[in-house]
Amino acid sequence: LIMSPAMWKWTCLVSHLLLSTTVSPLSRQQPLHPKRPFIAFTADQAEGNFNHLVVDERTGLIYLGAVNRIYKLSSDLKVLVTHQTGPDEDNPKCYPPRIVQTCNEPLTPTNNINKMLLIDYKENRLIACGSLYQGICKLLRLDDLFKLGEPFHKKEHYLSGVNESGSVFGVIVSYSNMDDKLFIATAVDGKPEYFPTISSRKLTKNSEADGMFAYVFHDEFVASMIKIPSDTFTIIPDFDIYYIYGFSSGNFVYFLTLQPEMISPPGSTTKEQVYTSKLVRLCKEDTAFNSYVEVPIGCEKNGVEYRLLQAAYLSKAGSILARSLDVGPEDDILFTVFSKGQKRKMKSLDESALCIFVLKKINDRIKDRLQSCYRGEGTLDLAWLKVKDIPCSSAV
Repeated sequence: LIMSPAMWKWTCLVSHLLLSTTVSPLSRQQPLHPKRPFIAFTADQAEGNFNHLVVDERTGLIYLGAVNRIYKLSSDLKVLVTHQTGPDEDNPKCYPPRIVQTCNEPLTPTNNINKMLLIDYKENRLIACGSLYQGICKLLRLDDLFKLGEPFHKKEHYLSGVNESGSVFGVIVSYSNMDDKLFIATAVDGKPEYFPTISSRKLTKNSEADGMFAYVFHDEFVASMIKIPSDTFTIIPDFDIYYIYGFSSGNFVYFLTLQPEMISPPGSTTKEQVYTSKLVRLCKEDTAFNSYVEVPIGCEKNGVEYRLLQAAYLSKAGSILARSLDVGPEDDILFTVFSKGQKRKMKSLDESALCIFVLKKINDRIKDRLQSCYRGEGTLDLAWLKVKDIPCSSAV
């Protein structure tokens, strides 16, 4: 898709930041190779729904996270190795899980839905997190999917009690001279006392190390995490933050989210719940998460707003698109798909749009917003902190 620079525009809507660009309908694209044969892979298990896919950028080998299985495939989709992850006896009300202490709840055979799949290139291993036992993770050797470790003895090993795929997103931040970090973002399913919605964890070299997945920093008052206050659920009982995509670039880690909000429609005295797409940014080196900032993100064309984020992907601009956007070919570009409307979290069958954002311009908008807040203008506008609206205070 190529557009002239004049067709791309950024707007600021109302009093908060809405990142916006020109959109294009997705339904008008024609297949480039209509007669090209497709290679297929079908799981041999009845419950074999696929949840996640990652491709080793060095070898082209494919790893699939499915229900009760992890598959390693060749580039032509031949099964090379299979690792079984479930089912097992469990109950979602057991916390800590029964593998740590006895649980009084009845245990039943439970499927293990893959919720996160990441390649740790530095240590040549796969991080596979599932829905069993409040969301513990396995570390599997890339070559043969041999289990290198499965931490489950501490509360920070349980990442999320949500059983649906797509509820957890992880970003690895790698270092040459120290252990890596794993930023985890997850829906909490009404259990903020158990699970932080975002946290940074230690990714130790030794897969069986005692500190694997421990918080990067944690003392009595401050930790490398954000928890949704319990009082928020009093105002919006089904409140949660749904993480659609995550990535790192430069000095920051980013997550793209969907969050419910209560708004008053024009001319109405009652509030209704809608969903707002927001971009969250954190500094990689911020162990106390003081750099946390979030801004609404969406698209607009001909007065129609596309606000319900469905998918996203970070890539480089390339030479042709770079000329259209007036950026460098190596600049980071965020490709997003939004659907029209804000009433439903689930995928909308209404019109959708492909929207492209220049990451540098997103950061410029965030910088402008932070500077205005330092001047005491507006509020922090944090949807997950519903109990109080924190005004910006002047730093002068």
